[in-house]
Amino acid sequence: MSSCGIQWPQIILFGDSITQGSFDKGGWGGAIANRLVRRCDLLNRGLSGYNTKWALNVLPKIITQPTNQATIAAVAVFFGANDSTLKDVNPVQHIPLTEYTENLKRIIQYLKSIGVCEEKVIMITPPPLDESAWEKACITKGGKLDRCNSVTKQYAEACVKVATEYGTDVLDLWTLMQMENRDFASYLLDGLHLSEEGSKFLETHLWPLLEKKIERLPMILPHWSNIDQLNPEASLLV
Repeated sequence: MSSCGIQWPQIILFGDSITQGSFDKGGWGGAIANRLVRRCDLLNRGLSGYNTKWALNVLPKIITQPTNQATIAAVAVFFGANDSTLKDVNPVQHIPLTEYTENLKRIIQYLKSIGVCEEKVIMITPPPLDESAWEKACITKGGKLDRCNSVTKQYAEACVKVATEYGTDVLDLWTLMQMENRDFASYLLDGLHLSEEGSKFLETHLWPLLEKKIERLPMILPHWSNIDQLNPEASLLV
């Protein structure tokens, strides 16, 4: 048998706390990973509290030049919830809308420079904000409401515009969760982060976009029923 290791293709989730927590119980990342077993590794590169400025600084250390272009099957980029904080209340995390837009463009440009073409990128907008619930969460921590849904909308729209300009897929979570005057409060755990129901909503809409990118990838290693029991070594050569 060859001494070379088997290379699993990778799907990388790059985002803030909504990504970092996506492998929690009932999380959307764990659900996606379960769908990808034996086809892709799903890497969680979520960074709680990060905005796009900080994300850009660490991106070259997190997603590096792959050994071959087939190694990375897709990258989901999911920022905006922290960038869209109100400057006068939370100047530390706040990123101006124009800078946020440019940062998203630079993330896509960097990915392309290392061989991850636009067709492999999925941009995800921040979800809508339940201001009442989030205000309670802020007060509990000794602060005050530092976000509002109308501002989050502007950042979501900017994300969609960048994706359209660069030809990447986009999941407009802000719009989808509010379509037909849907009460989106149940999708959010604390007004900002996703509940199990919100995670299921995201997974349901993200999976078709990912599936297109991995549909031609074979199952890694033969199904057990296809292994020659008399000569398993021959069956398992890759």
